[in-house]
Amino acid sequence: MSGFKTLDDMGDVTGKRVLVREDLNVPMDGARVTDDTRLRAAAPTVAELSDKGAIVLILAHFGRPKGERNPDMSLALVTKPLSDVLGREVRFVDDCVGPDAKAAIADLKPGDIALLENTRFHKGEEKNDPALVAALAELGDVYVSDAFSAAHRAHASTEGLAHVLPAFAGRAMQAELEALEKALGKPEHPVAAVVGGAKVSTKLDVLRQMVAKVDHLVIGGGMANTFLAARGIDVGKSLCEHDLADTALAILDAADAAGCTVHLPYDVVVAKEFRANPPTRTINVHEVAADELILDVGPNAVEALADALKTCRTLVWNGPLGAFETPPFDTATVALARTAAALTQSGTLVSVAGGGDTVAALNQAGVGDQFTYVSTAGGAFLEWMEGQELPGVKALEAASTL
Repeated sequence: MSGFKTLDDMGDVTGKRVLVREDLNVPMDGARVTDDTRLRAAAPTVAELSDKGAIVLILAHFGRPKGERNPDMSLALVTKPLSDVLGREVRFVDDCVGPDAKAAIADLKPGDIALLENTRFHKGEEKNDPALVAALAELGDVYVSDAFSAAHRAHASTEGLAHVLPAFAGRAMQAELEALEKALGKPEHPVAAVVGGAKVSTKLDVLRQMVAKVDHLVIGGGMANTFLAARGIDVGKSLCEHDLADTALAILDAADAAGCTVHLPYDVVVAKEFRANPPTRTINVHEVAADELILDVGPNAVEALADALKTCRTLVWNGPLGAFETPPFDTATVALARTAAALTQSGTLVSVAGGGDTVAALNQAGVGDQFTYVSTAGGAFLEWMEGQELPGVKALEAASTL
C-alpha cells in the first residue's frame, strides 16, 4: 500500500486544473445536510490545493440516478453546505463533461473552487467507460483521488482517471491508507479484531481473513449466536443462522490452527422481546430459555475483553457487540469502545474502526474522536478487511507522476 503519491509529490500546481474526486454523498433533509462528516473530510485537500493556486474541480456522485439527470440528486444541493464547511466560495458547474463544462471552467482563476455535476448522471461513470474517462480528463491537468469510500468501485471518476492523468492521493485518502497499513498491513502485535453485526453470512470473508492475521478475534452481535449454536449452546429465539454451523466450526478450527484466540460471550443479556428497555436478565450463556433472545454481551465477558485489549498493541473494529441501536443493548459496545479509546489515548493501542454502524456506535459512546482512525467508508472498509484489492487504490499505486 506504500506505492502511491500524495499532494507532497505534486510540485507547483499554480493555474493547473486539478480534478479532485471526493465523496460528497451526504444524507440530506430537504436543503439541510444532516451529517457533514464527508464534507469535513473533503475540506483539507480542497483548501490546500486552492491555497496553492490550483483551479480545483471537484468530482463526486450523489445518490443512484442510474445514468439519468435527476434534479433531486443534483450536486447543486450540496454546493452551499460545502462552501459553508470550507469557508470559501464554491461555484457549481451544471455538467462534469462537455462544452458547457469547458466554458464554465475557462472562466475560473487560480485558487477558484468549482463543484461539477453528479458524475452518475452519465451512464459511462459506473461502467468505467473509456469515452467518459477521456471526456473527464480533457477538463483537467492532474487527478487527485480523495474518496476512499468509493475506492472499491472501478468507476470512471474513481479509477479510470488515474490511468490517463498524473494521479495523487488527497489528504483524506492518504490518512485512510496510512491508518489501514498500520492496522493490518504491518501491524504491531498482538492484534485484536472486533467483528460484530447481525449475520455471519455477510462477514464470512472478513472472519476467514482475520483468523489468519490477528491474535484475538472478538465475535459480537447476532453473529456470535451462530457460533454459540454451532458449539451446541441453545440460543433460544435469538437471531441465528443455524445452517452455517459447519462454516462457523471451520472458522473456529482455522483460528486454532493459526494460534488466534476467538472470544465468544459467556454471559449475555437476554429479553423475551426486542424493544427498547424491556425486562432483561443477565445470565450465563448456557441458561438461555427457549423464549428468550440474546441481545447483548454481558458485563463479565466485557471485562474479560477489556483485559485482552490491554495486552494488545493494535485493534481493528467493525460492527457492534449487541443490538446497540436499542437501549439498553448498547451497554457492552459502549463499555468496550471506551476501554479501547482510553488505551489509545494512553499511547498503548493503535485503534482503527470503520463501517456505518461502527461509527454510529463509537459516537454514541462519545469516543468517535478518541480512536487512532475512524473510517467513514462502509463497503470499501469491509472489502479491505476481506483482503480484497480496491481498484481505486490499485490505480493510484500504478499511476504516473507529474
